[in-house]
Amino acid sequence: MADPADKATPARRSKRSAAPAAPGGASLLPADVLFQGKRQPLMLPACDHYAGSDKLMRKSMALQSDLGPIFDITFDCEDGAATGEEAAHARLVTELLNSSANRFGRIGARVHDPRSTHFANDVATIVGGAAGKLAYLVIPKVESLHDVRKVIEFVNRHAQAAGHAAPIPIHVLIETHGALHAAWDIAALPQVECLSFGIMDFVSAHYGAVPASAMRTPGQFIHPLVVRAKLDMVAACHAHGKVPSHNVTTDIRDTAVVANDATRAAGEFGFTRMWSIHPDQVKPIVKAFTPRLSEVNEAAAILHEAMQANWGPISQHGRLHDRASYRYYWTVLQRARLAGLALPDTAGSLLSPAPLVSTPHTESI
Repeated sequence: MADPADKATPARRSKRSAAPAAPGGASLLPADVLFQGKRQPLMLPACDHYAGSDKLMRKSMALQSDLGPIFDITFDCEDGAATGEEAAHARLVTELLNSSANRFGRIGARVHDPRSTHFANDVATIVGGAAGKLAYLVIPKVESLHDVRKVIEFVNRHAQAAGHAAPIPIHVLIETHGALHAAWDIAALPQVECLSFGIMDFVSAHYGAVPASAMRTPGQFIHPLVVRAKLDMVAACHAHGKVPSHNVTTDIRDTAVVANDATRAAGEFGFTRMWSIHPDQVKPIVKAFTPRLSEVNEAAAILHEAMQANWGPISQHGRLHDRASYRYYWTVLQRARLAGLALPDTAGSLLSPAPLVSTPHTESI
């Protein structure tokens, strides 16, 4: 649908919505004109791959080196550290973040929850020792907006003490009743980049009122309480231009189940990212969230013609397009680029010189 400001006659609307030319007469890029007065929505690689042990963390880095940064890696301190080895594990995470194997700067870390005795040491060690190499920090089991604010203040103090001025992006796990209730306020925090749905803890928090079958397909997509929670979290993210990340698929043997879950999460629920807990899950997730080539070609063609029209309304194949649809097709190209797709030649003049995430040439997923 067109923006209210664009509801006028075609002639008047074209004149009013035409964007000024860039200095030197160059055409303005979509990002220059489609989000005026609004924050551009954040975009992240579609797959967030979790790894906890030394072996699996190194294996995931090797996979990312092979495929390129079409997926993120999250080093897991909460579930990855053996009991009694939490401090050593945080030091290992810091060492790996600072290593040459972290080629793309797309590795984050999940620390212990803020009420854990290990939380402060996780943050002090990882942020204090590798703030410049840390893509984001994942915070589990928060209960309120107040919790998240306190965590952000604590993280920022350690980052600044380490000489890192830029705020470290924060990803928040929504897996408690309190976090779900506060999801809209949490998503509004500028430093929060992503909300992730933690289905197993969320279902467990109902103490048997929600069956275990709701932790997996098909129950996770049909149980009313789980559906309501997912949709509310996703809506909060999109309202504030943040990234909603879907929960894990616990079936690590059948990639068809992973692909089905990812397809439903994206197509029916509006998620733009999903967790992986096994290397074999990475490619099916990325593929499910990647736009089809036909849609990518259509987006490039529409935006190219729109740019030639100085971003006024156009008609293509008998359909009207204006800035409302331009914003949609712009996100299609961004998602395709994040997935490492080879874009049409016409897309080269539409995208900013620096990609959202540095993406080398990669094989088609």
